Amino acid sequence: MRVLLIDDDVELSQLLREFLAREGFTMTAAHDGVTGLEMARRGEGDMVILDVGLPKLDGFGVLRKLRESSKVPVLMLTARGDDVDRIVGLEIGADDYLPKPFNPRELAARLRAILRRMEPRDDPSPRLEVNGVRLDPHSRTVTCDGQPVELTTIEFDILQALLQAAGRVLSRDALMEALYQRKATPFDRAIDVHISHLRRKLERDRTLIRTVRGVGYQFCRTSQEAME
Repeated sequence: MRVLLIDDDVELSQLLREFLAREGFTMTAAHDGVTGLEMARRGEGDMVILDVGLPKLDGFGVLRKLRESSKVPVLMLTARGDDVDRIVGLEIGADDYLPKPFNPRELAARLRAILRRMEPRDDPSPRLEVNGVRLDPHSRTVTCDGQPVELTTIEFDILQALLQAAGRVLSRDALMEALYQRKATPFDRAIDVHISHLRRKLERDRTLIRTVRGVGYQFCRTSQEAME
């Protein structure tokens, strides 16, 4: 699997290249936002590790422009403790984030979690249709009231989990462990932000995804269920 690292820290890039090679990844690097964006658009990485603080064009700018034409998975590197950067990155379209400084083993684990979601699957699950939303696991397509809906890989997987459990509440912990292979923390907003994206893309004149405060999320089978 090819990884594109966009980070201006040359020493870190070299260390990660050597470490990831031992973990089975091939890594190339760019050290400014403009070059990194060009390489990502050319498809020089199957997944992208993107630092927020970059010369010429910062990580947020790179991600905004990249999302205009590409769904390549992006893991953002953010400053430790800077919740704003993490949330902004997710809102723009990052799949996950990792605060600096980080343990390289954790980085490899997160890349593998992304990789598992990318792998082609002969999914035996049947088509799912609930409350006007239709999801086909084989073609990985979604329609809402007959209209196609474009979803990222992680959004599709979250929606599939919600539809399979329609009418029941799925906890944030269960979603995090299933999709990210890690436990949720009180400050981890990844699932919450992806859920908000799904709501914007799916919901028009009715509530489809209900928040059960302190527990998790429920995909509503009926309008009555949404009001309960």
